Amino acid sequence: MAQRLNVRLMLLAVLGACPAAHAQGALADPTRPPTVAPSVEPGADAAPATGRLQSILISATRKLAVIDGVTVPLGGKVDGATLVAIDETEVKLKRGELIETLKLYPNIERQSVEAAANQKESR
Repeated sequence: MAQRLNVRLMLLAVLGACPAAHAQGALADPTRPPTVAPSVEPGADAAPATGRLQSILISATRKLAVIDGVTVPLGGKVDGATLVAIDETEVKLKRGELIETLKLYPNIERQSVEAAANQKESR
């Protein structure tokens, strides 16, 4: 009987400590991608930022982008903006006269193989 009571008390103590650790942010999701704001083309007034580009699907018959969990076809609307272009690594949204570019990999800049080789040689 005493052993059962001790096991229950230990279980209660462990379960009681877990929500407190989670509430303090100690258990952040390591697989969650970083939040990055979209880039806006120069010369345009600032507008409410659209969400994050998560995926791009390009096939012979259709082009789709997943923005904040919503699948949007080319020409479709998301957050009041129209999807006007889909590329392998970015999409363009038009809101009035403003054009926003959402990049799939915002912190990576593409360059040709020759440019990368020249950059290595110059070091």
